[in-house]
Amino acid sequence: MYLTQPRSISERLLILLAIMLFGILLVLPLITVLSQGLAKGFVEFWAAISEADSIAALRLTLTAAAIAVPLNIIFGVTAAWVITKYQFRGRQFLLTLIDLPFSISPVVAGLIYVLLFGAQSKLYPYLQSLDFQIVYAIPGIILATLFVSVPFVARELIPIMEAQGIAEEEAATILGANGWQIFYHVTLPNIKWALLHGVVLCTARSLGEFGAVSVVSGHIRGYTNTLPLHIEILYNEYNIVAAFSVAILLLGLSLMLLFIRQWTERKLAYSA
Repeated sequence: MYLTQPRSISERLLILLAIMLFGILLVLPLITVLSQGLAKGFVEFWAAISEADSIAALRLTLTAAAIAVPLNIIFGVTAAWVITKYQFRGRQFLLTLIDLPFSISPVVAGLIYVLLFGAQSKLYPYLQSLDFQIVYAIPGIILATLFVSVPFVARELIPIMEAQGIAEEEAATILGANGWQIFYHVTLPNIKWALLHGVVLCTARSLGEFGAVSVVSGHIRGYTNTLPLHIEILYNEYNIVAAFSVAILLLGLSLMLLFIRQWTERKLAYSA
């Protein structure tokens, strides 16, 4: 319930300050991206986003997200189920591991994969014998994307599943339901909006990742460049209009996810 009393001067100043910060930090950059990307008209904008390297970067970005997000859904649901439904030694350690990507710099995460699978690692000769390259190739990008986005699904589900307890699952077990039936008919309906919210956050993180992917990609144009990396290359080449045009494409994907996120948040509020 919101206060309806007349606002004091300090309250008005705080509201004005919040609006100013919102405009400077969020609205102004968005306007800059749109104005720069469309500075030479729609024809140049379309030429930039439909160019072969841009299409390849978009395809790789969507491919990495399409692989990382389902794997993170499986991991997140499994981890949340284990943590909330069972008490076991090492439970707190598992929670810490889930939060690890939040505290480790993405650049460090990318460097770890280079050390593990790069030319200086002990695994490299074995990978070479299999003709399988991880670092500076698409598998490395997928691994880096997986690492940075892994906590989001689990962290959305754990509080919801802890609040719901295990009474309904125990009742279903007594009635003779098996594990899959319990999950599909009892657990999933209770967590579906939290799950979707986590999927949206995971997807957004996967699409926008720069640091870890930059380290493991090798910046091979048209092959290992995702959209954020492609934007950086275009900007470093002083191709400002093309860089901001591709940035508008990435911004459009982000705004779509933002609208879905707001919808899921409303659903979560109604179901709470």
